[in-house]
Amino acid sequence: MPESRRRLLAGLVGVAGVFAANPLLAGLQAPGSGATPKAKVYLSGRDPNAPPSLEDPSTPNSKAIELANQRALRADIAKLYEMASDLKDQVDKTDPASTLSVAVVKKAQEIEKLAKQIKNLARG
Repeated sequence: MPESRRRLLAGLVGVAGVFAANPLLAGLQAPGSGATPKAKVYLSGRDPNAPPSLEDPSTPNSKAIELANQRALRADIAKLYEMASDLKDQVDKTDPASTLSVAVVKKAQEIEKLAKQIKNLARG
């Protein structure tokens, strides 16, 4: 008799499991029955069939970003040119036989740092 009780108990647990899982499975199988539809994913990031007026304003304009990067790059290059010219003037004023001052060395380090930033900006 204990064997029949185990089978009965196992059968009841199985049936209860099916009834408990049925609403969950029905929700997954029938998308129109209250489940939210999933958004389609496009390679470009936006729906090609959507009208242009509905374009998401949070998406950045690539041309505007490129233009801003070009302006920043030109401004940094102008600053680099100015700093290098000032350094050249300072070095020309010093005696060739003497050692360079700490200010000149620091100015050269700032120029090197800015040049590296420009190099990284131009790559990116």
